[in-house]
Amino acid sequence: ASGQLVGGNLKTIETLTGSKSDLITDNKILFVEDTGEYAYSIDRMFWNLKRSGKLAKLAGLIIGGFKVKKDDAGDEFGKTLEEIVMEKIREYNYPVCFDFPVGHQKNNFALKCGVTHELTVTNTGSSLTEKRS
Repeated sequence: ASGQLVGGNLKTIETLTGSKSDLITDNKILFVEDTGEYAYSIDRMFWNLKRSGKLAKLAGLIIGGFKVKKDDAGDEFGKTLEEIVMEKIREYNYPVCFDFPVGHQKNNFALKCGVTHELTVTNTGSSLTEKRS
C-alpha cells in the first residue's frame, strides 16, 4: 500500500476529531500508538475513529506500541488489542500491521509524517519505506 503517512497518539487523534486540527485519513497510511489506557478505552477510541470515517478509506494501518493497562480482577474487558482493531476494520481491504516499533517504548523509531511511504505486510513481518520522488 502506498500513501502519505499520518497519525500519532490514539487518544490525541480521538480528542481532535471534529476540531480544526482533525486528521484527514482518506488514502493515507495511518499509524497509532498509545500508553496507559485500558482495553475498554482503546475500544471506545477505535469506535470513534470508525464512526468518524477515519478507518474507511485508508491505504494502510500501522498499530504501534500500546501499553494496555491491566483490568481489575473480575472486570476484564475480554478482548485483545488485535481483536479490538480487527473488529473495527474487518470490512475494509488494506494492509494492517501490529507491534510496529513506534510509540512509548524502548524500540521507538521516528516516522516522517506527511511523506509518502510504501507499507508492506506479509506473514513474516512488515516494512515501511519512504518513497522517493
